[in-house]
Amino acid sequence: MAFLRVNGLRSIAFGTPGQMRDWLNDLIINGNKRATAGLLKEDYFDEGEDIEFVGEKLAILDNQQKTIGIVKVTRVEVLDFKDVPTEFALAEAEGDLSGDDFRQSHLKFWNSIGIEVLSDTKVVTVYFDLEK
Repeated sequence: MAFLRVNGLRSIAFGTPGQMRDWLNDLIINGNKRATAGLLKEDYFDEGEDIEFVGEKLAILDNQQKTIGIVKVTRVEVLDFKDVPTEFALAEAEGDLSGDDFRQSHLKFWNSIGIEVLSDTKVVTVYFDLEK
Protein backbone atom coordinates (compact mmCIF):
# COMPACT_ATOMS: atom_id res chain seq x y z
CA MET A 1 0.00 0.00 0.00
CA ALA A 2 1.50 3.30 -1.08
CA PHE A 3 1.72 6.30 1.23
CA LEU A 4 -1.53 8.26 1.35
CA ARG A 5 -1.59 11.69 -0.27
CA VAL A 6 -3.10 14.61 1.64
CA ASN A 7 -3.58 17.95 -0.13
CA GLY A 8 -0.82 17.03 -2.58
CA LEU A 9 1.64 15.93 0.14
CA ARG A 10 2.81 12.44 0.93
CA SER A 11 1.72 11.44 4.39
CA ILE A 12 3.65 9.85 7.22
CA ALA A 13 2.10 7.73 9.97
CA PHE A 14 4.50 7.08 12.84
CA GLY A 15 4.65 3.64 14.48
CA THR A 16 1.70 1.29 14.62
CA PRO A 17 -1.88 2.51 15.13
CA GLY A 18 -3.04 3.07 18.69
CA GLN A 19 -1.08 4.18 21.74
CA MET A 20 2.27 3.96 19.96
CA ARG A 21 1.20 6.38 17.23
CA ASP A 22 -0.32 8.76 19.79
CA TRP A 23 2.93 8.72 21.81
CA LEU A 24 5.16 9.32 18.77
CA ASN A 25 2.91 12.10 17.43
CA ASP A 26 2.96 13.78 20.85
CA LEU A 27 6.78 13.69 20.81
CA ILE A 28 6.75 15.47 17.44
CA ILE A 29 4.11 18.07 18.27
CA ASN A 30 5.85 18.85 21.58
CA GLY A 31 9.15 19.45 19.78
CA ASN A 32 11.13 16.45 21.02
CA LYS A 33 11.12 14.05 18.07
CA ARG A 34 12.98 15.32 14.98
CA ALA A 35 13.78 12.08 13.13
CA THR A 36 12.37 8.71 12.16
CA ALA A 37 13.63 5.51 10.59
CA GLY A 38 12.24 3.08 8.06
CA LEU A 39 13.47 -0.06 6.36
CA LEU A 40 14.56 0.47 2.77
CA LYS A 41 13.10 -2.78 1.45
CA GLU A 42 9.86 -3.04 3.42
CA ASP A 43 8.91 0.62 3.74
CA TYR A 44 10.07 1.89 0.35
CA PHE A 45 10.81 -0.78 -2.28
CA ASP A 46 7.91 -3.05 -1.32
CA GLU A 47 5.54 -0.05 -1.13
CA GLY A 48 6.70 1.38 -4.47
CA GLU A 49 7.67 4.64 -2.77
CA ASP A 50 10.67 6.90 -3.23
CA ILE A 51 12.84 7.84 -0.28
CA GLU A 52 11.99 11.24 1.19
CA PHE A 53 14.13 14.13 -0.04
CA VAL A 54 15.47 17.26 1.63
CA GLY A 55 12.84 19.99 1.45
CA GLU A 56 9.92 17.60 1.06
CA LYS A 57 6.90 18.31 3.25
CA LEU A 58 4.96 15.39 4.75
CA ALA A 59 1.51 15.37 6.35
CA ILE A 60 1.57 13.71 9.80
CA LEU A 61 -1.39 11.37 10.26
CA ASP A 62 -3.10 10.42 13.51
CA ASN A 63 -4.93 7.17 14.25
CA GLN A 64 -7.96 8.31 12.24
CA GLN A 65 -5.70 9.22 9.28
CA LYS A 66 -6.36 12.91 9.80
CA THR A 67 -3.57 15.45 9.36
CA ILE A 68 -2.28 16.82 12.68
CA GLY A 69 0.77 18.68 11.37
CA ILE A 70 3.34 19.05 8.63
CA VAL A 71 7.04 18.19 8.81
CA LYS A 72 9.76 19.35 6.42
CA VAL A 73 12.59 16.91 5.68
CA THR A 74 16.04 18.34 6.49
CA ARG A 75 18.31 15.32 5.99
CA VAL A 76 18.07 11.74 4.71
CA GLU A 77 20.63 8.94 4.95
CA VAL A 78 20.58 5.25 4.07
CA LEU A 79 22.71 3.31 6.54
CA ASP A 80 23.36 -0.26 7.59
CA PHE A 81 21.35 -1.04 10.73
CA LYS A 82 24.58 -1.53 12.70
CA ASP A 83 25.78 1.97 11.72
CA VAL A 84 22.83 4.09 12.89
CA PRO A 85 24.57 6.65 15.14
CA THR A 86 23.76 8.10 18.53
CA GLU A 87 23.19 11.46 16.76
CA PHE A 88 20.16 9.91 15.07
CA ALA A 89 18.87 8.37 18.31
CA LEU A 90 19.04 11.80 19.95
CA ALA A 91 17.00 13.35 17.14
CA GLU A 92 14.51 10.48 17.22
CA ALA A 93 13.97 11.09 20.96
CA GLU A 94 12.86 7.58 21.89
CA GLY A 95 14.39 5.34 24.56
CA ASP A 96 17.68 6.26 26.26
CA LEU A 97 18.88 8.24 23.23
CA SER A 98 21.86 6.11 22.20
CA GLY A 99 22.69 4.20 19.04
CA ASP A 100 22.68 0.95 21.03
CA ASP A 101 19.22 1.65 22.44
CA PHE A 102 17.97 2.51 18.94
CA ARG A 103 19.20 -0.85 17.66
CA GLN A 104 17.74 -2.83 20.59
CA SER A 105 14.32 -1.17 20.60
CA HIS A 106 13.89 -1.10 16.83
CA LEU A 107 15.08 -4.70 16.42
CA LYS A 108 12.47 -5.73 18.99
CA PHE A 109 9.76 -3.70 17.23
CA TRP A 110 10.53 -4.92 13.70
CA ASN A 111 10.81 -8.53 14.88
CA SER A 112 7.44 -8.19 16.65
CA ILE A 113 5.79 -7.37 13.32
CA GLY A 114 7.52 -10.24 11.53
CA ILE A 115 10.45 -8.45 9.91
CA GLU A 116 13.94 -9.92 10.26
CA VAL A 117 16.59 -7.22 10.60
CA LEU A 118 20.28 -8.02 10.27
CA SER A 119 23.35 -5.85 10.92
CA ASP A 120 23.55 -4.97 7.21
CA THR A 121 19.83 -4.32 6.69
CA LYS A 122 19.44 -0.91 5.06
CA VAL A 123 17.71 1.69 7.23
CA VAL A 124 16.49 5.06 5.93
CA THR A 125 17.01 7.77 8.55
CA VAL A 126 14.91 10.87 7.98
CA TYR A 127 15.48 14.09 9.94
CA PHE A 128 12.78 16.77 9.92
CA ASP A 129 11.48 19.99 11.42
CA LEU A 130 7.88 20.55 12.44
CA GLU A 131 6.34 23.21 10.18
CA LYS A 132 2.88 23.46 11.76
